[in-house]
Amino acid sequence: MKRMGMIFRAKANKALDRAEDPRETLDYSYQKQLELLQKVRRGVADVATSRKRLELQLNQLQQQSSKLEDQGRKALSLGREDLAREALTRRSGVQEQINDLQAQYQNLQGEEEKLTLASQRLQAKVDAFRTKKETIKATYTAAQAQTQIAESFSGISEEMGDVGLAIQRAEDKTAQLQARAGAIDELLASGALDDPSGMRKDDLAAELDRISGGADVELELQKMKAELSGGSSERPAELEQGRGAQQAANGNGGAGRSQSQEPQDQPGYDR
Repeated sequence: MKRMGMIFRAKANKALDRAEDPRETLDYSYQKQLELLQKVRRGVADVATSRKRLELQLNQLQQQSSKLEDQGRKALSLGREDLAREALTRRSGVQEQINDLQAQYQNLQGEEEKLTLASQRLQAKVDAFRTKKETIKATYTAAQAQTQIAESFSGISEEMGDVGLAIQRAEDKTAQLQARAGAIDELLASGALDDPSGMRKDDLAAELDRISGGADVELELQKMKAELSGGSSERPAELEQGRGAQQAANGNGGAGRSQSQEPQDQPGYDR
């Protein structure tokens, strides 16, 4: 049971440490200090109010004492010694109350001075804590930002890790598609795959088309030279006949080409 309790407390402490934000804790502590400062100020205000009430009562009793003294003097001047004695007796009771209130007044005044001094000291501590709190919060925020930037650059953060994996998958798929496209082009060029559009030709047909196109260009060039040099019309006719013979010689599969017209040194192509 002790071990289970220790494990539970350790897990709870770790969870709380993970969930705790030092900035929020500092703000909460500062709020509590402000509440305590407010209570001290309220106490100072209550003591000052009590002191002011005693001060008013003292003024009233002092006025009453002065009034009784004047009444005694007036009664004694009129020959009423009994009234003068009664006035002085009352004045003596009022004076005792004044003395008690003055003692209470001094005590309250001392308490007010103590609470005022404590409030000032607490205010200074709260101000210092607020400055330190803001400094710690700024330092913590900067350190947190630096850590996140470092993790992003190193690629160990969760967000950048997901982005890196996505980039890697995209690059792998792109390389796979490029390899597949290259393989299909090679197969179509070699004739291993049929092109349903009929636009792609194999190497043999492409070579024959290139030779035929080159012969046509040469014939057209010779014809233009003959026209510019003012030659006879027989030369263009011979060139036309020669071009027709060359096209017949380069036809598909040797169709329409006679055996007597085929040169001995020119290789033939079987179907």
